[in-house]
Amino acid sequence: MNRLWFALLPLCGLFGMAVPAQAKDLVVVQVAPMSGPQAVTGKAIAAGAKLYFDHVNAQGGINGNQIRLLSRDDLLKPEETVRQVKESLRSDEPVAFLGTVGTNNVEALVRDGSLGRSGTPLIGAVSGASSVIGAPGVFVLKASYRDEADALFKRLAPLGQKKLGIVFQDDGLGKDVLAGAEAAAAKHGIELVAKAGYEMNTTKVEAAVDAMLKAAPQAILLGGTTAAGIEFVRQYRQRGGVSTLYGLSIIDTQLLLGKLGPAVARGYAFSTVVPQEQSMLPLNREYAKLKAAANNPELSSRSLEGYIAARVLVTALRQGATTGAAVQKAVSGMRKLDLGGYMVDFASNQRAGSTYVDFAMVGEGGRIVQ
Repeated sequence: MNRLWFALLPLCGLFGMAVPAQAKDLVVVQVAPMSGPQAVTGKAIAAGAKLYFDHVNAQGGINGNQIRLLSRDDLLKPEETVRQVKESLRSDEPVAFLGTVGTNNVEALVRDGSLGRSGTPLIGAVSGASSVIGAPGVFVLKASYRDEADALFKRLAPLGQKKLGIVFQDDGLGKDVLAGAEAAAAKHGIELVAKAGYEMNTTKVEAAVDAMLKAAPQAILLGGTTAAGIEFVRQYRQRGGVSTLYGLSIIDTQLLLGKLGPAVARGYAFSTVVPQEQSMLPLNREYAKLKAAANNPELSSRSLEGYIAARVLVTALRQGATTGAAVQKAVSGMRKLDLGGYMVDFASNQRAGSTYVDFAMVGEGGRIVQ
């Protein structure tokens, strides 16, 4: 039958008959850590994106075209991120990149200019640093780190918590968090009584623990990554630290709770830049239903970020975008896109696509309360 069809193709053209377009995969590439200390984040973002892509593919894809997600491990090394992106542009022909993790990594891509030159966008960059928000081809879909710090300090000041400490990763991510915290402190009448950095891509937090125990602030803001954040909480509590601990959204709370257990994690508070899973927003109900059916162990509290990035990309693809340049144009033009109670808007390239910030805490028995 196939041989007969191909034999008839020239005649179809001769007599003006329509020839069905052959379906092809729409390739999406994630360049992110899939091994090493931050693999948990890379895998969680990938799992969330795949959850939605699988759902779309099961319904016929995009005009019959299936979405195929490829993952490339950059080990969280900026130079490897750039190399993998360049190689992917040559060999994979992606319509978009998705979910690259790390401020330093995204900054390296911006400096290199590969995304800008190719016209292929990075959707849902996992960074809230001001240095990457609005960069050519980079779309941050969640509130910035500075938005998180400002929202937290705004809440703490009326409660009389005006002596704070900050622990930050000593790199672009942490320095942006620190700058945001300093600006928010000045704005809300808060004093940063201790500032302590730790080496990037490590869990060497001993010196930071020492500094916070010595300063004894009322509360401590953790502006670091998941593995280091977990280790800080563990050591600080083991050594008798009693300050309230506030983690930025970067830290995977579900993993922290699993590693430390309910007793040690109790009282750990954190900001959220996407709605909590237990939220009754339409977005969360949809996500929870698909997650329950998927039974994928890689799905975690960070996976909703990947799911949202996939939703935004699919919205662009459904508008007819089939090339990187077309996807970038479609996403750039998104105004007040409602994903089910979570709004995305790129009216200004000076802000991230969302300003959503909320707070929650680990309560008794590991229950998350808001």
